Amino acid sequence: MAFDKKLLEIVACPVCKGKLEYNKDAQQLICKADKLVYPINDGIPVLLENKAEPLAE
Repeated sequence: MAFDKKLLEIVACPVCKGKLEYNKDAQQLICKADKLVYPINDGIPVLLENKAEPLAE
């Protein structure tokens, strides 16, 4: 199942409520404000703060 890019219009970072960017190759959502990366598993974004990883610069 692929991630539906239309979700980017309604999903937000659970920490700062800011916009998320989609990384298709890594299947991740990125919050540049908080420097966090959220995984996408089977097309479903896992927007839990404890599942986020630090953004590699």
